[in-house]
Amino acid sequence: MTSLLIFGPGYTASRIAAALAGRGWSVTGVRREAAPGDVAFADGDAVRAAIAGATHILSSVPPEDGADPVLVRYGGTLGKARWLGYLSSTGVYGDSGGAWVDEGAPIGAGRRSARVAADLAWQGLGARIFRLPGIYGPGRSPLDRVVAGTAHRVDRPGQVFSRIHVDDIVAGVIAALDAPAGAYNLADDLPAPQNEVVSYAAALLGLAPPPLVALDALSPAARGFYAENRRIANGKAKRLLGWRPRYPDFRAGLRALSATASPTNASAQPAAESSDQR
Repeated sequence: MTSLLIFGPGYTASRIAAALAGRGWSVTGVRREAAPGDVAFADGDAVRAAIAGATHILSSVPPEDGADPVLVRYGGTLGKARWLGYLSSTGVYGDSGGAWVDEGAPIGAGRRSARVAADLAWQGLGARIFRLPGIYGPGRSPLDRVVAGTAHRVDRPGQVFSRIHVDDIVAGVIAALDAPAGAYNLADDLPAPQNEVVSYAAALLGLAPPPLVALDALSPAARGFYAENRRIANGKAKRLLGWRPRYPDFRAGLRALSATASPTNASAQPAAESSDQR
């Protein structure tokens, strides 16, 4: 039986697990604490046994304390799997001044040195590297932040970001099950200012957009997010994986989500503004 082992089955990876389980795959997760059907990260014997029994291994675990915990503890046992995958971040590209970047662009000039090191280390193991921008989807979108009162527009003219609907990540990873090793950007076709996205979400809900705030009013982490400006090109994934985003821009994605989001029923859970939150 084809089997998938997932390190860190969080927001995105759990949807990948569900999609493959629906296709008859055996899926096991490795979590901080054991759950029914899964194993605990600290249980070395159980994790190594799960690694040995898996045909496919996917990690969505971000670096901690400057290192990738999966590679630190289990890296030496991963190479025998038929397929390896790693959910990385487009943050590895750093700031491009708003220019388009593809997988041939240099990495390592940004603020995420640990993520860059993990990205390169997984590449060295022959993994498929999925570089992801801001992830949104059910329960984690600008619609939810507008309803919760946590959305903001920032006075930062010229700033653009790329994003990706979680369902399109699932489709991209599945498309890469038979693809060559290497890095793949999974992003939609329309990088856009965050202010435009938030305003559109508010309009779909029939609400006024939140006011503009100064960059200095944000937390240090949020200021770091706005310190980088880039457009992510997805041509390689389209060419080599035959992948096309079901939601090619934020408008299509938010319209689909707005059918279940309203001022009275939308989740107050904050959306992931960075692909570190999976």
